[in-house]
Amino acid sequence: MYAILETGGKQYRVAAGDKLRIERVEAEAGQTFTFDRVLLVNQDGHVTVGAPTVPAASIVADVVEHVRGPKVVAFKMKRRKGYHRKVGHRQELTVIKIKEINV
Repeated sequence: MYAILETGGKQYRVAAGDKLRIERVEAEAGQTFTFDRVLLVNQDGHVTVGAPTVPAASIVADVVEHVRGPKVVAFKMKRRKGYHRKVGHRQELTVIKIKEINV
């Protein structure tokens, strides 16, 4: 059994027991978090597609920890003009472990 969920503007294919890094969610480490935006559920070959979401479907996950992603450097330069701009960014991420998929 697997499902596709949407969070942080991205879509993830998850099954029970999966660990993944998503955009930061407002939950403390060790708490459970419920995702309501379930786009698709596959139960042993029986596929339910939402329009846009599957009604009464949810995904329960444990929040493992909050981490920061790798540093991304954006560097802009225009030659012979003396124009240089360097900006760094690190995305705030949450590591979750999927407990169960409820339909």
